[in-house]
Amino acid sequence: MDTLSNQTMAAWIDRSADEFERQKAYLTELDAPIGDSDHGVNMARGFSAVRAKLANGLPPDIGALFKLVAMTLIGTVGGAAGPLYGTFFLQAAAKAAGKSELDLAGWTACFEAGLSGLTARGKAEPNDKTMVDALTPALAALKTNENGGLNAALTASAEAAQQGMKDTIPMLARKGRASYLGERSIGHQDPGATSSHLLLKALVDTVGA
Repeated sequence: MDTLSNQTMAAWIDRSADEFERQKAYLTELDAPIGDSDHGVNMARGFSAVRAKLANGLPPDIGALFKLVAMTLIGTVGGAAGPLYGTFFLQAAAKAAGKSELDLAGWTACFEAGLSGLTARGKAEPNDKTMVDALTPALAALKTNENGGLNAALTASAEAAQQGMKDTIPMLARKGRASYLGERSIGHQDPGATSSHLLLKALVDTVGA
């Protein structure tokens, strides 16, 4: 596969809804010591709501699809995750406007715009122990593998996100509710970084299916 079609991206969202439902308890378990114990429930609810809207018909292009995802997540996901993931998809939508498919460069542009918007919204930087710590290396991997084919780049991106997720464990949280815990936030894997990895892994699985 050399491009990501509108249908493929919709299938990705569908698979992500399944994945967040499966991992709901795990994400909540990660969130319990350093958050509100609701990240798993929130992500599952948000993506389930997106899937319900997509059941009414596929939007005309990827930009419209991403905008639907964004607005639904903002409206249904509680806590910080809704606005942050919503902003990611909203900014990505602007780069995908009117496009029925994305090549690797197109997806990378969407990802970069999404991460830039999310970072501005959340005021988080790398090493703050947030989803940014998974998404930043994931974007870097897309760029590093820009000449290696779509599948290889997506796989490298998801693997970089996984490593970034694991790297949050020894970090001191500097943003969000976890930051209130100070030193006690050390030793816990960030749930937002984890859901970011799950999202990118779902894309790899969709493309490879």
